Amino acid sequence: MESNTGLNTELKSLGYIGVRSPKLDDWSHLATKLLGMQQVDDSKATRAFRMDDRKQRYIITDDGADGIGFMGWEVDNPGDLNALARRLEAAGIAVLQGSRALAEQRRVTDLIVFTDPAGNRLEAFWKPEIADTPFVPGRPISGFNTGPLGMGHVVMNVANVDLLLPFYRDLLGFRISDYSLQPYKLYFFHINGRHHSFAMVETGKQTLHHFMVELGSLDDVGQGYDLAQLQDNGIAYSLGRHTNDYMTSFYMRTPSEFFIEYGWGGRVIDPNTWQPHETFDGPSFWGHERFNLPPDQRSQMRQLRLDAAARGIRAPVNCAWFEAVTGRG
Repeated sequence: MESNTGLNTELKSLGYIGVRSPKLDDWSHLATKLLGMQQVDDSKATRAFRMDDRKQRYIITDDGADGIGFMGWEVDNPGDLNALARRLEAAGIAVLQGSRALAEQRRVTDLIVFTDPAGNRLEAFWKPEIADTPFVPGRPISGFNTGPLGMGHVVMNVANVDLLLPFYRDLLGFRISDYSLQPYKLYFFHINGRHHSFAMVETGKQTLHHFMVELGSLDDVGQGYDLAQLQDNGIAYSLGRHTNDYMTSFYMRTPSEFFIEYGWGGRVIDPNTWQPHETFDGPSFWGHERFNLPPDQRSQMRQLRLDAAARGIRAPVNCAWFEAVTGRG
């Protein structure tokens, strides 16, 4: 059994993410007309979007690069922010105090900035700004499942999981939800009731694989699936259901070199009693045909699903989908 020694619990949720892309107009169209976010900033080099009552959750910046820019992790109060900064510095991690100008850009009261051992920029903050007007989605949707669960989750391609595991688990206090070692190393981490807010997969790359947003209705996802199929080569993974977090979702291609998972019905766990464990059933009960992979890898992933189906692997009936359909819960 893998260790799950993270005892430090300052980080409460994924508050926001930022990406870098020169394709701002393409991103604006996808974020509003397909995802259903509300655009709140359309300056020359930046786009910002709302998902709920927060002033912003998703930020895109054109600085000539493409890919992940930063991940913003929320803490409850300034004392927790200071405690986290002290622990990072004691471990030899350089910590910068966010400037007043940066805090205003992020729409938060205060923040610190640091990097993980792979060079990914992380920000920790407290007290985000709340909008004084209701959230107005870019297309008709029921809304996003955020609140205490945070914005969603982020999955990173990494060159070496073992290099990063002590940083995220032991230093930041991310708790392992589950992991698999075949056909590649893949670790999922939680910091609240969402089954995972962060994950990393050992692919040999150093890039953002995808981020996930969860919708309030399965029909939101289905209608998004129809819209994504109208885009040229718009679907990366077909509609399917995951084995570990029970999310029903599909993955769309974006104007950048990563995907977005668009899902509903994710599993909510009890962080106080959850035990980390190794999984062997593959990532999906059904679906999630990976159109992005070469034929041999795509066949391998398909066989994992077929093997799980042949063994009758299913989610328990007390899941979000069953409760929503039957009215039980």
